[in-house]
Amino acid sequence: MADANQRTMRAARFDTATKTLTVTTVPVPQPGPGEVRVQVKACGICLSDAHLLDGSLQSPLPVVTPGHESSGVIDAVGVGVPRWTAGQRVAMAGGKPCGRCAKCSNGQPAECLDFHIMGFHYDGAWAEYVVVPYFVLSAIPDHLPFEQAAILADAVATPYAGLVDRAQLRPAQSVGLWGIGGLGVHAVQIARMMGATPILAFDTNEAARKRALEFGADVALDPRAPDVRKQILQHTNGMGLDVAVDLVGANSVLAQASMSLGRHGRAVMVGLSPEPIQLGAGVNFGVRSQALLGHLGYEKKHLDQLVTLVGGKRLDVSRSVTATLPLEDVAKGVERLVSKEGNPIRLVITP
Repeated sequence: MADANQRTMRAARFDTATKTLTVTTVPVPQPGPGEVRVQVKACGICLSDAHLLDGSLQSPLPVVTPGHESSGVIDAVGVGVPRWTAGQRVAMAGGKPCGRCAKCSNGQPAECLDFHIMGFHYDGAWAEYVVVPYFVLSAIPDHLPFEQAAILADAVATPYAGLVDRAQLRPAQSVGLWGIGGLGVHAVQIARMMGATPILAFDTNEAARKRALEFGADVALDPRAPDVRKQILQHTNGMGLDVAVDLVGANSVLAQASMSLGRHGRAVMVGLSPEPIQLGAGVNFGVRSQALLGHLGYEKKHLDQLVTLVGGKRLDVSRSVTATLPLEDVAKGVERLVSKEGNPIRLVITP
């Protein structure tokens, strides 16, 4: 672990031209006005990180440090930062308003037109230290492990925001969740916490279906089954789903999810995909008053809410950290996530 009084630290740097990830020595960043420097204690590995590395998602920077779900301890505070002080335990939201678009310049940063993602638009937390604006911080209680706090900032917050706000899921409504990986397993828990019923989980992997049931799904189905549509209707009393969520990011998944909706049903795209959207006859959406909703990430308020829910033991993410890895092994962690070796929920780097 680097000493912030030193001038250098270890960080995983991704060269966007050569698509190479290298753990190397770089200068310790200095916080500017309105910024804090955080000594990183934990940072998750996400599939969007893997998509950055394989080129399917782009960074506008020539070289960037990935990592957008993180926690740590405030190490230094820049000029003009209110309330926050060195030594506080924090989780960090994984993005910030651009500060320059028409909405931001008009005092509406919550409606930013060019939202910047940590680890893509600016350096992330696959490093020993990271600098972030103070307004992305959420204080975490002493009893909440850093590894669990870190994954709240995407693996939990993204499906939470998707279900609570985007899908407007309500108690006693039915929900189908496609893809029970790092996002999906938390979506199952969140849906159960919200009072959804029944909760139908879909995954081609038998171990993932079993895990879905362990985490609170009422039914776990193989989406490849020829009678899957019939099974969905059977478990929803012939009505179809109120909410169907694609957590994979594939048009075939989204198409099946959409076809599983009942009247006034909402299909939500949480998984990201570069594929064109092809859902069949558009008349189905009109006649049945259905909706297709895109979704990206979460708002800071969602992270704050989750810290409260997990800290107050209303939501348990203690089973979600499959393994922790040193920073030097981050590339191996990405490979393990992509290959689904051991069916990990979340792999976390501890710099």
